[in-house]
Amino acid sequence: MNWAIRYDHGAVGTITLTQPERLNAFSGDDMLELREVLSSLAQDRAIRAVILTGAGRAFCAGGDLNSVAGADTTAAPDLEQRMRQLVEVTELLHTMAKPTIAAINGPCAGAGLSLAVACDLRVAARSSVYLTSFVKVGQSGDYGQAWFLERLVGAGWARRLQLLSEHISAERALQIGIVEEVVEDDDLHRRTLELAMEASAMSPSAIAAIKANLADAGSLPLSAYLDAECARFVENVASPHAREAVAAFLENRTPNFE
Repeated sequence: MNWAIRYDHGAVGTITLTQPERLNAFSGDDMLELREVLSSLAQDRAIRAVILTGAGRAFCAGGDLNSVAGADTTAAPDLEQRMRQLVEVTELLHTMAKPTIAAINGPCAGAGLSLAVACDLRVAARSSVYLTSFVKVGQSGDYGQAWFLERLVGAGWARRLQLLSEHISAERALQIGIVEEVVEDDDLHRRTLELAMEASAMSPSAIAAIKANLADAGSLPLSAYLDAECARFVENVASPHAREAVAAFLENRTPNFE
């Protein structure tokens, strides 16, 4: 297993990529393992937030090019089916009904960048660097990177990053919207855990509904979006979590979400 899981305060699950000698580059089998880890955390009602980070001096250098070079292109339908299974990793990071945060601690490249941009939030170490990589090795891209980048940084920057694969510093990544916060390297994990704990203290049912609203906001026309938003509001307002949140606010106390 090339992933380590730590549980903080019983509410935050931190997944660490643990192949620092390879800058946490991964194989397809590694991704299938990560898919199962994420699926388990998504279903664990005790976990309220998920952090993804890398061991050593890198967040993730992307996919292992040796496995790409050895791909059996004569079995295209099988390869396409396998890829669809692998990319469920970024789908889970983006759609699970709890906040996901990338703690980016160094080089973040190729499919490693795809993992980061699939998360809800990104906190960057000041020494971290970013590049899309795919075009540099003659690949078209995977793990939804173009889809996520266009929504984060807009069409122009998404195209520039994809087509030129320039090295982007943490400060530049903050300016164009790849990350939301840059901190000193030594503060990265403390700050990321702080955000995760803050998110984990919110109503789980409200978080799930908000993430669904955000997903719909990027794909539905306004009228259809409002229909879905209203339905979620009615469902959520009657939930025990919503009642507890309102009661705690009125009573000026910390809510207790069972």
